Amino acid sequence: MRSVHEVLRLRHELGRSLRDIAAAVGISLSPVSTYLRRAEAAGISWPLPEEMDDAALQAALFPPKAASSEPRPEPDWAGIHRQLTGKGEGKGKRVKGMTLRTLWLEYLENNPGGYQYSRFCDLYRQWRGQVDVVMRQNYRAGEKVFVDYAGPKFEVIDRSSGEALEVMVFAGVVAASNYTFVDLTWSRSLPDWTMSHVRMFEYFGGVPELVICDNEKAAVTKASRYEPVINRTYQEMATHYGTGVLAAGPAKPRWKAKAEVGVQIVERQIIAPLRNHTFFSLDELRAAVEPRLAGLNDRPFQKLPGCRRSWFEELDLPALKPLPSQRYEYAEWRQATVNIDYHIQADYGLYSVPHTLARKKVDVRMTSHTVEILFNGRRVAVHKRVPKPGTYATVNAHMPAAHRAHAEWTPSRLIRWAGKIGPDTSAFVSKLLESRRHPEHGYRSCLGLMSLRRSYPDARIEAACRRALRIRAMSYTSVKSILVAGLDRADDDQPELDLPTDHAHIRGADYYTSSHNGKEK
Repeated sequence: MRSVHEVLRLRHELGRSLRDIAAAVGISLSPVSTYLRRAEAAGISWPLPEEMDDAALQAALFPPKAASSEPRPEPDWAGIHRQLTGKGEGKGKRVKGMTLRTLWLEYLENNPGGYQYSRFCDLYRQWRGQVDVVMRQNYRAGEKVFVDYAGPKFEVIDRSSGEALEVMVFAGVVAASNYTFVDLTWSRSLPDWTMSHVRMFEYFGGVPELVICDNEKAAVTKASRYEPVINRTYQEMATHYGTGVLAAGPAKPRWKAKAEVGVQIVERQIIAPLRNHTFFSLDELRAAVEPRLAGLNDRPFQKLPGCRRSWFEELDLPALKPLPSQRYEYAEWRQATVNIDYHIQADYGLYSVPHTLARKKVDVRMTSHTVEILFNGRRVAVHKRVPKPGTYATVNAHMPAAHRAHAEWTPSRLIRWAGKIGPDTSAFVSKLLESRRHPEHGYRSCLGLMSLRRSYPDARIEAACRRALRIRAMSYTSVKSILVAGLDRADDDQPELDLPTDHAHIRGADYYTSSHNGKEK
């Protein structure tokens, strides 16, 4: 459903054409038009209603349909084209004497419900007419920004170890004016890649309609010429700023020619002149790059009036979308399976969700401070990130009723409850909890004592606890046995036996001294 969300947003919020939407989302034109047509028929626009989660959207757009209405299997046009002409990127090679009819018959054998020959030929001609079309691009103001990393890298020397640390050079170029941005990071990881875009938008003072990127590992989780999969964190950042992401096809540098040229200019006018300089910190390197970047944007064009900065301020800046009121907070997305104890593990912490989601798969969004858990696109839990591994973050409302009742008991609360029956019951509960290594180990005994009130009056429970205290029988089963045997009704005022400590049959400690060991039997 993420593709559907992005199609609706780009169409209704940004007003993009079907072709632009298909390229930005990484799908063909057919599903784009299908999504929009079905959404219009279902009365769905953008933004979606708050109560509509992914499951509801799926049901509204794609209700169950008869098998006869399923779409026909699409032929491998690229493979067909290559077998006919030997050109293109499809599977197989050119076969001498191959005809379109022969390929259609092979397609029909594998797909009995496929297209008829005339429709097959028409579709192939339409596909072939779109192959390898090259044209000079005329960019609208504020429409696109091209981003990429430069090949050469800077080096920063670690003063303590003398080690040379590599620094990546990120470049962004506004399409219409060629206005250029440069950022320096320690790596090409997802956090550095994402936050370089945030700093780029702030440098421009606005946001373009589209960001065109290479198949950078941090940007694209699955590279494809037709259906690339954009990293969810990167996509969330783009959504926060109201822009779209379009990944260039693999091994297709002309799809992002502006980035290629922009990176080349950065390499020649910023990286190369600083190649013999030694830097000992990233801040020191940035201080050296900043004036050279300003000089690059202020350098007059050779064949046109003005410079990159003047063109940007005149063309692009007024057309850029304003920055959002809040800066994007970096967040990573993960998937997790809810354990039987209704907790998920994320970054070594354990976080609760409603117990009804046990064994379900959920999405997890993690920022530096919070952990959000979503099921079918709807947030079901939010927690503060725990400070150390193995720590539990549990919300009582997520527990089953029985667990929740147990969790609400504390030693002080149990003792107060026992005091309502009588002082001996209160003393018994206090002694019982003290006799356990951990007070929690005595909770079940106390809860069992509570259950006796359903069968016995408080006076008998109080008398049974008094007797249990006297004979030091600190357990629920002892109290219950006293009640069952009726011993609580016995004379409780009998004095305790005062047994002598000095007697002929009492050996005492002296018996076990070394003078007696082994001599007296």
